[in-house]
Amino acid sequence: MSSLGRLHLITDNRPGQDPLAVVRAALSVARAELVVQVRVTDETTDRQAYDLARRVTVLCARYDATCLVNDRLHVALAVGADGGHVGADDLPVGAARAVLGSAAVLGATAREADTAVEAVAAGASYLGVGSVHPTTSKDGLPPPIGAAGLRAVAAAVSVPVIAIGGVTAADVPDLRAAGAYGVAVIAALSHAADPARATAAFVEALTC
Repeated sequence: MSSLGRLHLITDNRPGQDPLAVVRAALSVARAELVVQVRVTDETTDRQAYDLARRVTVLCARYDATCLVNDRLHVALAVGADGGHVGADDLPVGAARAVLGSAAVLGATAREADTAVEAVAAGASYLGVGSVHPTTSKDGLPPPIGAAGLRAVAAAVSVPVIAIGGVTAADVPDLRAAGAYGVAVIAALSHAADPARATAAFVEALTC
């Protein structure tokens, strides 16, 4: 899994956001170092999710970047994405692996070492770990786990660990020191005045 990109962009399709524009800007800078996780709101129809994911898949293919679909694995299959990502309330990791097949990239969310180990045993290719910091991108999240929580998970597994939750480019060195392979972001890119410039800051921090 060394080919997995270190910067994960999770799309934001809430009103007022333009996820495709952000994806294009990020890809122009990060290229194959980028993983785009297509995540949509609960109110988004499957048809709307399909249309967005299909366009993102095409864009990622141009740059040899990885495209994943969060939660809606049937959409991932329908658009020919590279795989998917499941959270705590989605399909169990083993079931998700059965749906996507053995060759797909499958991410799973984990906050603690024991659940992380279980997810890897069930077939997770990488783990999204957090939230490491407070974030407003998703409601109802438990308290942040911080660098110490991230370190505990990273020490327990051998797959890439992707830190998520309120991450900025300035946080990257400390998160890498705690064992993170890479980081996943939403607001830091999707809400940036200049997504390409923001992407460049992350790429520089991740490749130092």
